[in-house]
Amino acid sequence: MTQRHSRTVGMLAGLLVLVMSAPLSSPAPASGQSRGRPVPLAELTVVSEQVAYGLRRPIAITGLPDGRMLIAEKDGTVRSYHPDTGLAADPVLDLTARVDNSDNERGLLGITPAPDFARTGMLYVSYTSRPAGALTVARLPIGAPERLQVLLTQEHAEYGNHNGGQVAFGRDGYLYWSTGDGGHANDPYKAGQNLGTLLGKIVRIDVSRSCGAKPYCVPAGNPFVRTPGARPEIWLYGLRNPWRFSIDVDNSLWIGDVGQGLVEEVNHVRSHQGGSNLGWSCKEGTPVFDPEQCRPGVRYVDPVFEYEHFMTEGCSVTGGVVYRGSRTPEARGVYIASDYCNTNAFAVRPRPGVYESATIGSFPTQPTAFAADAQGELYVLSDLPGFLSRVRFERAAPATR
Repeated sequence: MTQRHSRTVGMLAGLLVLVMSAPLSSPAPASGQSRGRPVPLAELTVVSEQVAYGLRRPIAITGLPDGRMLIAEKDGTVRSYHPDTGLAADPVLDLTARVDNSDNERGLLGITPAPDFARTGMLYVSYTSRPAGALTVARLPIGAPERLQVLLTQEHAEYGNHNGGQVAFGRDGYLYWSTGDGGHANDPYKAGQNLGTLLGKIVRIDVSRSCGAKPYCVPAGNPFVRTPGARPEIWLYGLRNPWRFSIDVDNSLWIGDVGQGLVEEVNHVRSHQGGSNLGWSCKEGTPVFDPEQCRPGVRYVDPVFEYEHFMTEGCSVTGGVVYRGSRTPEARGVYIASDYCNTNAFAVRPRPGVYESATIGSFPTQPTAFAADAQGELYVLSDLPGFLSRVRFERAAPATR
């Protein structure tokens, strides 16, 4: 669906495993499996079951405490799905009057419930706003668009692509929001390395209170609060188009950052790594992209997983989530992602000193977003077919010798 340029693509998959720091915890062992011997990723396979259809360019999804899934459609409507009753016929929210969807990558981009949603019914959304496509974060009670309150905006008028758009609450109670680098190609505004703009960043703000004229506060622990010329809302920088990220139980961020024409990447940033520079546009993944954007002495945080277009027929990574459900204990702790073009199911798991990865099947066509329900079980959206699918895992019998 969104956040991709046309790219030359080629043959079959080649995946990289990159050495990084040790994980905070290991996946829980399955029944009958001894501790310290996790199931090899190659023994897992994803299986997708279509559970709803008729969606119009579904672009973002989130779970609610009551078991419903809310699905944002690109034009600005939000639909509700429940496994017991299916897809509701009428939208639960309509923001089409506010949303600029004039470009393939503009529209309603993200949705997440407030931590106290069960009491307040409050939702947070991100979208490109009329008339000029400004990146916007706002909140409103579900079903009450007239009560929408804009929290934060970033001008994004010249190009329609690279809008980022994920919103999610961390375990710290703060709201995180991703933005693209401003669009077109080659980082035209050199935004990725520029701390004076919110473009090409992940932002962290405190929406539980207001500070002065702002309807939010900047957490005191944000890394650039005291940096002259820097936007204090910035949490991470050096991103091209973090179309989808997710926040795990340890408050670490898993980020799928869309590449230029060579590499797609997944970053895993721990909660203590605020202020990390993920490299764009000095680097695209691990390769150097624009030497003029590289600075002596700057530390860049490399991706934990990357793949090349010509080896995978990929075009745009769709960042996913870490599985924390109970139906398949063997898969618990595994990060699942995909690509809009090749639909491979990429599995990545932290191990002591490394990140292991494998391709464990495929998803339905044009995956645009992943989310977990209240029980931690996974769903995936498909763009132009307008499908919602439930994801489960099967375990293959280990090979005998």
